[in-house]
This record gives sequence, C-alpha cells and structure tokens, in this order.
Amino acid sequence: MKVVVTGTRGIPNIMGGVETHCEELCPRLAALGADITVVRRESYAKDSLTEWNGVKIKDIPSPRKKAFEAIVHTWRAINYAAREKADTVHINAVGPALLTPYAKLRGLKVVFTHHGPDYDREKWGRVAKAMLRLGERMGVKYADDVIVISDVIRGIIEQKYGRTSRVHLIPNGVPAPNICDFPEYFSELGIEPGKYILGMCRFVPEKRLHDLVEAFRSAPAGYKLVLVGDADFEDDYSSRLKSDARAAGAVLTGFIRGRKLQALLSHAALYVLPSSHEGLPIALLEAMSYGRKVLVSDIPANLEVGLPAANYFRCGDVSDLSVKLQQRLSDPAQPVYDMTKYDWDRIARQVFEVYEH
Repeated sequence: MKVVVTGTRGIPNIMGGVETHCEELCPRLAALGADITVVRRESYAKDSLTEWNGVKIKDIPSPRKKAFEAIVHTWRAINYAAREKADTVHINAVGPALLTPYAKLRGLKVVFTHHGPDYDREKWGRVAKAMLRLGERMGVKYADDVIVISDVIRGIIEQKYGRTSRVHLIPNGVPAPNICDFPEYFSELGIEPGKYILGMCRFVPEKRLHDLVEAFRSAPAGYKLVLVGDADFEDDYSSRLKSDARAAGAVLTGFIRGRKLQALLSHAALYVLPSSHEGLPIALLEAMSYGRKVLVSDIPANLEVGLPAANYFRCGDVSDLSVKLQQRLSDPAQPVYDMTKYDWDRIARQVFEVYEH
C-alpha cells in the first residue's frame, strides 16, 4: 500500500496543527505496514532528511507566498504521487483539497482529511475564503473517503453537501505525556513552576492571543504569561501581538518542541486557548494529557471536547476571560481527563483501515 501525504508543511518539528497531526500519525501508519511518503514544502525543511521514523520524506519547492504556497505545492505533490505510482494520495485541509479532482484525473485514490473550515480564519480575504470554500466542496464531493476530526465537521459536510457515505470520524490524538523538569530553561525564561499561564499556538488573528494578553493584565499577582509559538509569516498582527505581550510582561519563547515544551506543559498553572476558529485543537489535548487546568473559548470545536462549564468563556469577551482566569487559578481542584479516544495508536489503526478499503 503506497500512500503519499500532502497538504502539510512537513514533518518533523515544523509548527502547525496539521504538521503535529502528521508527525504523530504517519510513523504509526508506517509501522502498521503502509509505504508512506510525506511531501514537505522545501522552504520549511530545516534538515536534509529523506526518511524519518519509517516515513519517507520528499522535499518539493513551493512559492513562499501565503496565498499560493499550499495550492502550488499540492499540485506538485500530486504529480509526484502519480509518477511514483502511488495507490493513494492523502490530502490534508480544505485549501489543498481544491485539487482533489485533479488527483482523480491522475488515476489516484484520494483520502481527504477535513481539519476544519479554514475559510473562517480571519487572516484570509474574500477571494481566498471563496477558494477555501471551493476546496472544501471539491474534497467532500470527489474524495474516495473523507476523514473528519470532529463531529462538528461531520455535521458541516452533511448539511452543506449531503455526504454521509465513506465519511469517517477520527479525532486528533495526543501522545503520552513526558512529565519532566528543566530548571535551567525555567531560569532562562525567568519563571517558576506552577506560577505561569501558558498560551501555545500560532500567532495569527483567529487564535485571539491578543485577548489573553489583555486579560492577563488583571491576572492575580505572582503569575507570568508564557506564549509558545510564532507566526509563519511576520505581519502587522504578529508584530503588534509580540509588542503588546512584551509590554504586558509576557515571556515569548518562540517555536519550541521536545523537553522545553514538555517541561512547560508539566508545570503550567493554567493553559488558555482563546481562539475563534479550531478543528479539534491538538494543543488543548496536549495540555489535558499533562493534567493541566484549561480555559478555552466556547466555540463548537472546543465545546465538543466536553469539558465542565467552568473551563469555558465567551469567545472574544475579554471581561469574561479575565473573570474566568482568576476563578480557574484560584480553584484548588486538580482535573482528571479521560484521554482514551485521543490515543494515537488507536487513531492510526482507524486511518489504516480507511487506506485498506
């Protein structure tokens, strides 16, 4: 079974939710017996890997422009898959799914994973949003199988396109936590275990980290705000966010992985995700896997996780976020989460079965 994966910037250690998804999933699919190749966007690759954890790596160039890189790269990846006589091309996200009919014309079976309605992201203009909606339509109508990561997305494609056949609800997953200490790194950042609020995502408008920065100004004394992540493309929003965050006393780590991130997840007093758009947020699942208190916006994707009401605030309401922030920090109870359905090994077996069919 020969599968080519596209629609991602690449793996390993490349920032993004789809990238984390593929980094966890693809090695497990290879271990199950799939001959799997991830096609990376060359400009994001910081190494010269041709294989990683059983996954073949193919770097293909793409224009480093926000509006064009995904679609051009996907077209080239489909051509590569056809030349390599792959059985299946696995397309991730609604933008790249615009080329699903082209992949079918090249004689490929197509699995399309719908990670969320990207046309709702604030960074896109009217034309881009229209193209993303068309991508969703092409993926849903013409893919042999569609994987959705949440019941919310399954409802969207059933309501909009009437598709229920060969639609598979397979959520994002989370690996087992690695509870650890890293005192040298904490000293470098100027933080103490249990005395910081953690925000972890890309610096784009729909993540609404600016709401968290504003709410943090009224947080209880003694806590710091640590923001993990960065922007793919530095723009006015990300520059202003960083400036405002530093002015509020926040600590900016940049994009980190490995022990640094694990230590921050191990000892955060609270993880906050204020976003207005999500599919099924892996960062939230990671924080839950470490047993952290969490506070998230009340958008449908976050509500689907099924947390108690005290873990939600009204999206975009900084006053409500400020109040809930203080309440969660003062609550002595330690949460216990059931992470069974988010087990990556279980998820990989489900995706492998889709490939087999």
